[in-house]
Amino acid sequence: MTTALSRYAGRRVLITGGGSGIGQATVLRLLAEGGSVVAADVSEEGLKATVSKAEQEGTAGRLATVVVDIADEDSARAGVAEAVRVLGGLDVLVNAAGILRAAHTHEMPLADWNRVLTVNLTGTFLMTREALPELLKTETPVVVNFSSTSASFAHPYMAAYAASKGAIQSFTHAIALEYSKQNLRAVSVCPGSISSGMTDASGTSKENVGPGFPEHDVDWNLIMKLLPAIGQGFAGPEAVASVVAMLASEDGKFITGTEIRIDGGTHM
Repeated sequence: MTTALSRYAGRRVLITGGGSGIGQATVLRLLAEGGSVVAADVSEEGLKATVSKAEQEGTAGRLATVVVDIADEDSARAGVAEAVRVLGGLDVLVNAAGILRAAHTHEMPLADWNRVLTVNLTGTFLMTREALPELLKTETPVVVNFSSTSASFAHPYMAAYAASKGAIQSFTHAIALEYSKQNLRAVSVCPGSISSGMTDASGTSKENVGPGFPEHDVDWNLIMKLLPAIGQGFAGPEAVASVVAMLASEDGKFITGTEIRIDGGTHM
């Protein structure tokens, strides 16, 4: 990765979902811009891959990793504490981790519904709750949460996922106002038409991949055909990482309490 920017020099960042897809791309982008980063993920294998890529780019000296299950309260608490210990504080939290279970709504098991809500929504809450005391010690704290275009536009077979991502937007609005007098900025990004472990089933663990699970046998290609057939096609995860980098930097200082759609015009 080549970038002339150094917006994260001296900035300490914790990124969940850092073992694959958009989370991994964000880790690499913020490292390239001079940040000190802790990448968190449920997959140790994925984190090793992220370290390997950072080594290739010569930025691994500012990267640490921690295995975290964001849906587990104790794991989230321990993961944030370890990140703060390693970094010596925390300036930015990026909640990129998430999962998808695709199924006809009338066929979706309650366990899958609960799992999606627990990982995506409760996991975002737990990581944010644990990070807030450290973030609020800094002058320009930022939380970037991951919503989705599914929060605002119809995506078939994704009722649970859409519900979790819509709730994340509401959660982001609430904390943006609640902590505004303490200079916290909170923003959601809404990716769509982004190639990642979730959409191409190449995630590092079953928790991170998209549809096509044997128990549901949903055809991802069919889903994509049902989405609006406009826009620029699919982009790589770097398209989202670059926006996250802007939002959590000084360049995004006048952006808070809102969401930014990143979908190449797929939804208009």
